[in-house]
Amino acid sequence: MTREEFRQIAANGVWRQNTSIVQILGLCPLLAVTTNLVNGAMLSLATILVMAISGAAVASLRYLIPHEIRIPVFILIVAALVTVVDLLFNANLHQLYLVLGIFIPLIVTNCIVLARVEAYANKNPPLQSAADGIFMGVGMLWTLSLLGGLRELIGRGTLFSGIDMVFPGLHPLQILPADYPGLLLAMLPPGAFILLGCLIAWKNWIESRAAARSRRRPPEPATAAGCH
Repeated sequence: MTREEFRQIAANGVWRQNTSIVQILGLCPLLAVTTNLVNGAMLSLATILVMAISGAAVASLRYLIPHEIRIPVFILIVAALVTVVDLLFNANLHQLYLVLGIFIPLIVTNCIVLARVEAYANKNPPLQSAADGIFMGVGMLWTLSLLGGLRELIGRGTLFSGIDMVFPGLHPLQILPADYPGLLLAMLPPGAFILLGCLIAWKNWIESRAAARSRRRPPEPATAAGCH
């Protein structure tokens, strides 16, 4: 994999084809889990692990899997990996496992995972497929973390609520005054929809400004052929 290929995969996953604010996939965990930053980040990390390994596995086996049964085989591979992740969370992060609940097993049916396995890993070598899974997951990670952080800050006035479930001894940060009443709407699914719309609008605004700057940029002068 060349450096240019790596940069293209990274840019597509993190920004250009971001699964949450461009492709709008995986809305179920996006709305239900992102009540705080920690929940969104940890579910995204679990998804990154599944996407990276499943992408590499499917890419390695793509010539051995009959085309007619590829989807059931993809689901079987993803389900086996999700089972491993589910058991790891249960054994090592049990309190967080109880909070995330059904959303860890539901990674099996997450459109993000199956879409990348079918659209990319089934057509590309293992290294590129693993990188694609990682960076698509990183795009999900920063989006869910930012959305969860905004909802937590507006709804409760804190950040990193539940961090003690991952790192015992750490405590949430009280960003707004302790008597802040909170905004219930931010903690409910409608609040998640509103903030997601704001994130999509913010990304579109950034891209429109970048496009406007590129149009205003004067063209580079062409060098005359044959001049010495």
